[in-house]
Amino acid sequence: MRARDKAAVSALRTTLAALDNAEAVPVDEAELRGVAIEQSPVGVGTTEAARRELSERSVVDVVRAEAAERLEVAAQLTAPAHADRAAQLRAEAAVLLRLLDGPGTA
Repeated sequence: MRARDKAAVSALRTTLAALDNAEAVPVDEAELRGVAIEQSPVGVGTTEAARRELSERSVVDVVRAEAAERLEVAAQLTAPAHADRAAQLRAEAAVLLRLLDGPGTA
């Protein structure tokens, strides 16, 4: 990372965001429409909800899905004008797949 590997930074940032989204608690649509403003709870922390805790298997699934998505998009970018973007996506997918292989293989 010290060398500012742009592919690794980009892949890790977006994957961390995907993991953060996976931990979010689903909100029921009825909850969003059912409470009038004057009846809503007030105060610090009233809108906080406990986040889901992902299992190791779920984390691996999210990382693998992020890598697969990058490879799929890279495969669709066949025009010569998109060669750089496709190469970047393949490099990002390689970073993520190396993380899944374990610390000894990076």
